[in-house]
Amino acid sequence: MMVGFRQYVAVLLVLSAPFCLGIRSIPSRSIDGGDFLGFDRFTEAPDYRNGRGCPVSANKITSSCDPSLVHVAMTLDSEYLRGSIAAVHSALKHASCPENIFFHFISAEFDSASPRVLTQLVRSTFPSLNFKVYIFREDTVINLISSSIREALENPLNYARNYLGDILDPCVDRVIYIDSDLVLVDDIHKLWDITLTKSKIIGAPEYCHANFTKYFTDNFWSDPLLSRVFGSRKPCYFNTGVMVMDLVRWREGNYRKRIENWMEIQRRKRIYDLGSLPPFLLVFAGNVEAIDHRWNQHGLGGDNVKGSCRSLHPGPVSLLHWSGKGKPWVRLDNKQPCPLDYLWEPYDLFKHSNRIKDHHQSSVLFPPSSSSLIGFSSYL
Repeated sequence: MMVGFRQYVAVLLVLSAPFCLGIRSIPSRSIDGGDFLGFDRFTEAPDYRNGRGCPVSANKITSSCDPSLVHVAMTLDSEYLRGSIAAVHSALKHASCPENIFFHFISAEFDSASPRVLTQLVRSTFPSLNFKVYIFREDTVINLISSSIREALENPLNYARNYLGDILDPCVDRVIYIDSDLVLVDDIHKLWDITLTKSKIIGAPEYCHANFTKYFTDNFWSDPLLSRVFGSRKPCYFNTGVMVMDLVRWREGNYRKRIENWMEIQRRKRIYDLGSLPPFLLVFAGNVEAIDHRWNQHGLGGDNVKGSCRSLHPGPVSLLHWSGKGKPWVRLDNKQPCPLDYLWEPYDLFKHSNRIKDHHQSSVLFPPSSSSLIGFSSYL
């Protein structure tokens, strides 16, 4: 049931700065290599514009240092490209001030699609989008990654969020990090406006009733020196796919190094099995600004093995997140979708996918006569 849908809305690395592409520096609308990678199959998104009351920048050319901007960071690679495009589309569609959003895309150094191709793709799909594409040097983290329960979790790009304080311009003091397998169904400015209190570094929905012990091995819990990290905290599980991050405090506290320290211990002693999440839990769990659960309805991709269908958590929804093995675009193309995958489909800009159309279900989930479906922004 779609209980709680109050509005139909939706909605990163230059370490040594060897390469950074700003979209506006590439005027060409052609996409080199597009036929091979299928990039020519994306439809150009509507040109979403600001509503009334949005901050107006004094600069004609948008800079990432503009204080009126909402900063959003996410990864961008060929494997999850379709999900990333849908996530951006959802954020723009439902933002009250879409022109005030600045996207920071983190691209893998050795991805089959070069950062230049990805840049051209984003520009052709979102001609007026404010963004930069950064290269994440995989050798920064490759020697710290240990095996996981699912091979996809070992991708170095999964660890890009650890380095946002180094990647993004120093003037960017706050950022929303989002995964590529989600869509927003609320105004992202509401998430941006959340206050991080008492010197909190990150904000995220917490799940304190989850079995926290399962995220770490017996090697961890049986070692009193390691497990005492939680001695003065009441740790709760949180999903790192949606986080509001204070980059000033992050840089000052050198939290990148704190996460790396735990990854080094993991290489020696195998204290967890689940990819990039546990180091974040070790550093932050129990010291997170608790955000309403509506901002991360996660787990819609099932578990990390089967990727089975899941239902929504009780309560209102502002963001739908297909964390887990199953991805909506894959299941839709395979004609084996889960019911909630149809909520992702309206944001999909891929032209020639073999998507299933279920007009009856769509009309039930998104009744066109409902006033709650009115977005904040208009487009030309």
